[in-house]
Amino acid sequence: MHDLSVEQGQRIDKELVTYADLLVEYLNILGVEYVFGVPGGAIEPLFNALARSERRGGVRAVVARHEAGAAFMADGYARETGKLGVCCATTGPGATNLLTGVASAYADNVPMLVITAQTPLPKFGRRALQDSSCAAIDIVGIFRHCTRYNSLVSHQEQLENKLIAAVMASSRIPAGPVHISIPSDILRSDAGYLPKVKPELLTQQFQLTDKVGLEKLIQELSQAKHIALFIGDGCKDASSSIMQLATLLNAPFVSGPMGKRWVDETHPLYRGVFGFAGHSSAAELLSDVDGKLDLVLAIGAALGELGTSGWSEELINHRLIHIDSSVEHFTRSPMARLHVCGSLPAIFKKLVDEVQQAQKKWGKCWPDFGGVAGLNALGGRSVWRDADAMTHTSVPFKPQTLFCQLARSLPVDSRFFADAGNAWTWAIHYYQRSECNGKFHIAMGLGSMAWAIGAVIGSALGDASRSPHVCVTGDGAYLMSAQEITVAKQQNLPILFIVLNDGVMGMVMHGQRLGNAEAVGFELGSVNYAQMAQAVGIDAFVIESVEQLQRIDLNSIFTSNGPTLLDVRIDREEIPPMLSRVQSLQNVSMTPGG
Repeated sequence: MHDLSVEQGQRIDKELVTYADLLVEYLNILGVEYVFGVPGGAIEPLFNALARSERRGGVRAVVARHEAGAAFMADGYARETGKLGVCCATTGPGATNLLTGVASAYADNVPMLVITAQTPLPKFGRRALQDSSCAAIDIVGIFRHCTRYNSLVSHQEQLENKLIAAVMASSRIPAGPVHISIPSDILRSDAGYLPKVKPELLTQQFQLTDKVGLEKLIQELSQAKHIALFIGDGCKDASSSIMQLATLLNAPFVSGPMGKRWVDETHPLYRGVFGFAGHSSAAELLSDVDGKLDLVLAIGAALGELGTSGWSEELINHRLIHIDSSVEHFTRSPMARLHVCGSLPAIFKKLVDEVQQAQKKWGKCWPDFGGVAGLNALGGRSVWRDADAMTHTSVPFKPQTLFCQLARSLPVDSRFFADAGNAWTWAIHYYQRSECNGKFHIAMGLGSMAWAIGAVIGSALGDASRSPHVCVTGDGAYLMSAQEITVAKQQNLPILFIVLNDGVMGMVMHGQRLGNAEAVGFELGSVNYAQMAQAVGIDAFVIESVEQLQRIDLNSIFTSNGPTLLDVRIDREEIPPMLSRVQSLQNVSMTPGG
């Protein structure tokens, strides 16, 4: 039994424990605080167990407005806390509605437990309402290709073992969502016992470092003069050691769009983002026009399309040494000089020690190289496409100015979530901070619109420090999932929602223009999002200029008792820094993935 229930003085009578209670007690043992979902008939036994848990001070239900929103919330909760994100849905359409959020977590390796209900076992295959068994709409089959573990609990004795297997699979490398589907009659059945497990064993990481590969890497570093680093999204817990190594090697470094959250963007050696919405300074470093660059260390990098500028040969070439904790990532760098697999914190601690010894014992040094640009308006050396981005005062509001202003004015430790679409491009290029603690969030694996709206709510609920939370979303994404803002209101979360209101699906419109495609399907019409928010009791303001934004009292917003929405009227004609390196191409889609 978890300690909290003992402290509350309400011990669970094991003779009254259902299998739903047993499942919930496992979540309590794991320290999970919330299960995000939408109730329904078949999942009701789980919600009953969650209600009993909440009365004891344990894990409780948070009701989303749509199951995809619930999955996005679980995603954000997992990112913020490092714990297992948990979402649930009833059978049939409840489960299918989860699918996009689950697939998004799968693409970004976010650990998540997905619980779906089934109709009672005797009703399988008999055309029962919302039958999702293998003889009807096969939910287990549907989830097969976007989960790390996926199983139907067909007998009550299976539930505990399958739950343990699922939880352990969620945190293994590569991490990701796991799914168990449980018939409602099993959830209701008496279990008669409580878990007897050590929670740390369920989420324990098993990882070995390739010592031979590491020794080869040390030898390569000792022989090279000019080294550059490419920082991917998988650098959590190794960031400080990587920065230290870069300094010791005088190695300028760049990041992928998602990797920028692990670097100090004002570091004198940082040259910006390479890839989608990246900086010319980063591309210039890797293009190596002077022929000086000996090695590029790609660290924690999945090497997908958006992070590599379409698998550009400037990065993917024989100079590359790929260092990662996931073997699967090496499949995209078969031409690399060396692959090194293992724990990144352990690898880079060893590398820092070796380089320091080399400097001390043999006077080994790595000389400066590469051009250095002047400081931009936020104190970094990334070369912006619009050098005057900070200072525009024209109306309508320039989106690049908005993101510069946010980078300058948001408090330290703000959690920043940028949604799919043009919010990505402006945030990657112009939202630059010195923090390197992973508080900048984008989800580019699947690129789900409206992800940020749910994820920021899950993160805010999981953040014990109650740091500021900001979600920037386009009007297209907001129209898909605007109702989830009422969850933030119900949970009293002081989240700042910023809607980029230009009346169009911006990435679609600009992609069509840049690719000489037909102009079709991007118009959204004129919508007052501030009035929409006010209609459900949320504070909201229309922002049309820099001056209006600067008058907003951020401290008041982040200490309030609910969310605030800013309806920011941006200039739709401003071309985002989207695939800038190939904008001159004709008859090619400029929309990512197209």
